[in-house]
Amino acid sequence: MSVAHADDDEPSPGQVYHAEKVLVNGDFYTGQWVDNVPHGHGKYLWTDGCMYVGEWHRGKTTGKGKFSWPSGATYEGEFKKGYMDGRGTYTGSSGDTFRGYWLMNLKHGQGTKSFVNGDYYEGEWRRGLQDGQGKYQWKNGNHYIGQWRIGLMNGNGTMIWSNGNRFDGFWEDGLPKGNGTFRWSDGSFYVGMWSKDGKNQNGTYYPSGNSDGDLDWDPQEVFEVDLNECKICPGEKVLIFPSQKMLNWPGIEGEFLQKQPIYKKGYDGSVKPKRMSMDGRVNNYNWEDDGDADFNGVEGLGNLQLEESVKKGNGPQQLRPKTEKRQGVTISKGHKNYELMLNLQLGIRHSVARPAPKTTLDLKASAFDPKEKVWTKFPPEGSKHTPPHQSADFKWKDYCPVVFRTLRNLFKVDPADYMISICGNDALRELSSPGKSGSFFYLTNDDRYMIKTMKKAEVKVLLRMLPAYYKHVRAFENTLVTKFYGLHCVKLTGATQKKVRFVIMGNLFCAEYAIHRRFDLKGSSHGRTTEKPEAEIDPTITLKDLDLNYIFRLQKACFPEFCRQVDRDCEFLEQERIMDYSLLVGLHFQETSHGDSLTPRSRTIEGNGDPQNDGASCLFSAEVDQLRCDPTCKLGINMPAWAERIERRSDCETQLVGEPTGDLHDVILFFGIIDILQDYDISKKLEHAYKSFQYDPTSISAVDPRQYSKRFRDFIFRVFVEDT
Repeated sequence: MSVAHADDDEPSPGQVYHAEKVLVNGDFYTGQWVDNVPHGHGKYLWTDGCMYVGEWHRGKTTGKGKFSWPSGATYEGEFKKGYMDGRGTYTGSSGDTFRGYWLMNLKHGQGTKSFVNGDYYEGEWRRGLQDGQGKYQWKNGNHYIGQWRIGLMNGNGTMIWSNGNRFDGFWEDGLPKGNGTFRWSDGSFYVGMWSKDGKNQNGTYYPSGNSDGDLDWDPQEVFEVDLNECKICPGEKVLIFPSQKMLNWPGIEGEFLQKQPIYKKGYDGSVKPKRMSMDGRVNNYNWEDDGDADFNGVEGLGNLQLEESVKKGNGPQQLRPKTEKRQGVTISKGHKNYELMLNLQLGIRHSVARPAPKTTLDLKASAFDPKEKVWTKFPPEGSKHTPPHQSADFKWKDYCPVVFRTLRNLFKVDPADYMISICGNDALRELSSPGKSGSFFYLTNDDRYMIKTMKKAEVKVLLRMLPAYYKHVRAFENTLVTKFYGLHCVKLTGATQKKVRFVIMGNLFCAEYAIHRRFDLKGSSHGRTTEKPEAEIDPTITLKDLDLNYIFRLQKACFPEFCRQVDRDCEFLEQERIMDYSLLVGLHFQETSHGDSLTPRSRTIEGNGDPQNDGASCLFSAEVDQLRCDPTCKLGINMPAWAERIERRSDCETQLVGEPTGDLHDVILFFGIIDILQDYDISKKLEHAYKSFQYDPTSISAVDPRQYSKRFRDFIFRVFVEDT
């Protein structure tokens, strides 16, 4: 190792030496250095007061180290590629302390947390929240031992109060729900069905000893009194993570790889980010000026694209990033739609942060008026309400902004996460080819949202059906129809005056499981095949009805709700005169190994009809076991099922559903109803008339909405069956 001075010769490639660097943005680094990046042990001090001391690998914090925030908060432990990852201890500025395992900046695995109010939790964590088996001890001596889900008591558990009373039973969203027993310290107890709604509460009191059985007690007191002091402490949030402070060293020292918001103090003492222009410059337009903006602060990194694998007997669950082939081409500078992407990101950022009155779910009819739209000009130099940018002058239109803002709230979309996903530093990805309709599709880098360009006729259909759509998705939380988050238009200036309309939707396949096969199912046979040999089919190719080689066996607990919801959704689409929609299905095969080759876990059905596991099928992951035992059904998301292979008769090329073979594979399903904006207009009527002369009228897609709905349901209920 050598120490390089200003008058020394340039070090040779690969040579490790001690360096002191003052970067152009004012940051300071001292420590081991190789090939123009930190490598080894070093200390980095940011101008905002953040500091890291520890191990580096090729410019990334990797190994053991300590990160300090200006607030006084610290993290000391393991890092991986810039993330808090591995075993470590976080001490917040308020006094909260977490000791345990981390995954990409989030608590994940076994860990203990001491809260500033004196509460204490020890147990399993998942994505930053209590999830799994754990114990929560309140300062007053009350404690809960049992199952957790997304930070709340959920599943079987026991609450014990400091006075000796206890409740044993089932919990849902932090409250007793279902079968349970409340016991007093004197030995008497109450057994029954529990619900916060007193109308659904019923049970029997059993006194202790020779008591006469009279009891002046209402079970609702458990909800209103006993649990009143058993609130879960939210803990301290991290506004900026170490990975968001990392730099892109080679050739562009001093520029942040991820242009995160610059934070400033608000008048009320809160921390709010200033708005940043698309080229990274900060201007005077800031979030604070937005008043009651739809922005609640950056609380995390959004959805982690991870695939889980459990290594039993080796500490907590180990996760690995998804490595499957990603769809689309990144839109970088020079791409024909690069300017359009910048316009879109600027517009979304403006729409989400724009001041708006507090809205309830009960919207006025005027909010759905197709004329309810807002035009905004975006000059390159910026304006009072818009930031400066490097794109050409353009106009931005929001359709029914109050409705879509409310839909995002209804779908539990965090405004900050939504904005970061679409408008963050990461570029969008354009799918390689437009759809059959001529529309182009774009994916956000985190795969959470899909953006589709639309024809004017499709916009009219969506606006026409918007009141009924809102009513439907509000009434049925488990609806399978596409989730719409925003409808917008970009009008380019100049001679062309081109308008580009687009809708933002949820991406069905944004999941922590890799999607190995995907199918687009309509229930028709004409033209419904990809005509690709098996060897050329990869996970990104969408197969069609005649390519389907499985039926799906759903759990008994979920199958009735699945059937009811398909009926509800189809009735809604039929009433709106919609046809030509599809059920998009994604399959994740549970692998027996984590190599490159796909080896699904399978079972076979013997003559007696009982499933017999082969040697590999006993390797169930704890995650899938938990999914299979989950009493709630979230349709279309992380649904465990068995995929049974089918074979079509060789003499019937148009047979939609083949014969079951008894060969079953353990899968996780993702599915939803897509393409719901095609009404039965004159063009579809003409298509139906024309094709009916050439082909079997029942085999073509373009049919009357009532006939389409019936055929679609009949087909889906043959493909999805109850697991017996």
